[in-house]
Amino acid sequence: MPSSSKKEWQENVLRPSIKKFPERQDCFETSSQAEVEALYTPEDLKDFEYNRSLGYPGEFPFTRGIQPTMYRGRLWTMRQYAGFASAEESNKRYRFLLEQGQTGLSIAFDLPTQIGYDSDHSRAHGEVGKVGVPISTLKDMEVLFQGIPLDRVSTSMTANATAPVLLAMYIALARKQGIDVGQLDGTVQNDVLKEYIARGTYIFPPRPSMRLTTDIFAYCSQNLPRWNTISVGGYHIREAGSTAAQEAAFALANGIVYVRAAIDAGLDVDAFAGRISWIFQTHNNFF
Repeated sequence: MPSSSKKEWQENVLRPSIKKFPERQDCFETSSQAEVEALYTPEDLKDFEYNRSLGYPGEFPFTRGIQPTMYRGRLWTMRQYAGFASAEESNKRYRFLLEQGQTGLSIAFDLPTQIGYDSDHSRAHGEVGKVGVPISTLKDMEVLFQGIPLDRVSTSMTANATAPVLLAMYIALARKQGIDVGQLDGTVQNDVLKEYIARGTYIFPPRPSMRLTTDIFAYCSQNLPRWNTISVGGYHIREAGSTAAQEAAFALANGIVYVRAAIDAGLDVDAFAGRISWIFQTHNNFF
């Protein structure tokens, strides 16, 4: 007979199994050392009442999602992080990915590009094209997107300390293609705070770096209304060894600091906050 309750299942199924296999346990840990039970059922939601103030999908305060049907009606942008060797080689890769059905591009820049060195700089030696594509000039950017109309693709750029320069090159290229920059779709990572925490590809001290970040907020809110001006990263913090709780905490704290800095710079929160995006890890232990 199947168990009629969680307690009965624990007594008749789980615990006998543990006795038979001592290496098993009835209390488990996630990779973040959070304890979870072996099973959760509606019995664990005692005194739970549905709170209609949560709202509905697609409506403020968006606690049930930003789209009315979420991804059943609007698929997410599919893109593979790519960039290597040279602008020519990376362009071939991007065009191949788009031909296979990818709906956006995610640009990986090499480390010299991320920290502001030209490819011929002595400190760039040995790193050019190793973990991303090297971009030193506008000509490099033109080669990188040769044959790719920027008004037909959504582009994500992993650039933080050099985000203003690389975004400026992208805008210049769009204008050269005769595209209204107001129609550009994409994201520039532009999250310099997590560089001090986790990755290390920063150039300037925090205060002037934050000024560059909020300057992008201001410029894009007026000229690139469809562009995500920052992607606040918890992902990289988790990769650097944090737990899931620390990942969320640091990323949300950084997001709050960015919003406050932009408001202090005189920006209207409603003019920029809607274009703040996020990147987190999703492990098997989803909850």
